[in-house]
Amino acid sequence: MIASALPTLAEIEAAARVVRQVFQPTPQYRWPLAEQRLGTRCWIKHENHTPVGAFKIRGGLYHFHRLATQGRLPRHVVSATRGNHGQSIGWAARTYGVRCTIVVPHGNSMEKNAAMRALGVDLVEQGDDFQASREYAQALAEATGAYMVPSFHRDLVAGVATYWHELLQAAPEVDVIYVPIGLGSGACAAIAARQALGHRARIVGVISAHATTYADSLAAARVVDAAVHTRLADGMACRRADPEALAILAHGLDRVVQVSDEAVAEGIRTLYHDTHNVAEGAGAAAWAAALQEREQLRGQTVAVVLSGGNIDASMFADVLNRR
Repeated sequence: MIASALPTLAEIEAAARVVRQVFQPTPQYRWPLAEQRLGTRCWIKHENHTPVGAFKIRGGLYHFHRLATQGRLPRHVVSATRGNHGQSIGWAARTYGVRCTIVVPHGNSMEKNAAMRALGVDLVEQGDDFQASREYAQALAEATGAYMVPSFHRDLVAGVATYWHELLQAAPEVDVIYVPIGLGSGACAAIAARQALGHRARIVGVISAHATTYADSLAAARVVDAAVHTRLADGMACRRADPEALAILAHGLDRVVQVSDEAVAEGIRTLYHDTHNVAEGAGAAAWAAALQEREQLRGQTVAVVLSGGNIDASMFADVLNRR
């Protein structure tokens, strides 16, 4: 999939109809305290208000819908995750009566693991990071004949693009969007929705300063592995960029911003203070990046996504208590 072959408006609208069978559009608010802190107008899109507490569910629902309508629904699926993609696939698999195995790295979020098991997922802990888990999941799928649900796919992008479609229709005045990059579906979906709607917003990709594969790969114009050291933003802890996502981001992003774990922690704290919403590390990254660039945003209308709220309680308490 390249930039010219992104999901069309018709595809995004079809995905929206599938998503709305499960939940209604998530809210986006202009929180007064948040705008005061940022110093300009700002819409916050609350993907932490989906049934799994993160945006990923949209892609999983649409991908399984497409498999079912095409007569290709498997009996068993396998995928890899740090948590939110796994909940998405677990939810969709349960909906369609499909067995689901999810591979996570050792030391993964205990609460995300528990949420996946509650959906009926067979959870396998394998590998020291997401890339190792992904490679193991692929081998497991091949050995068992299961369908490997990728972490990046056109259907997933179309499903995720439904939240950007919601936001840009509700707030057409937006000048700049900040979106976190894990493996890339959220940022590519923003590009797809902007293109489909003919919108003018600039899109700023946000990566962890401790997981720089996308910044390094964009600079080199090829996939470059980068070691992962983030302790807080597990949803952005990607060691190897996806080549399809990379091609789209290279054409569609205005630029890339890096945020440290310290900046993400401050994003979590200030989102809680200003909106009383809980954000996980990746979920606060877009807001953290906007705060980092507040001086150059004066007079503009900003949109950020609170992409997920699935942070372990102990980590959340620690972040709130740190200054």
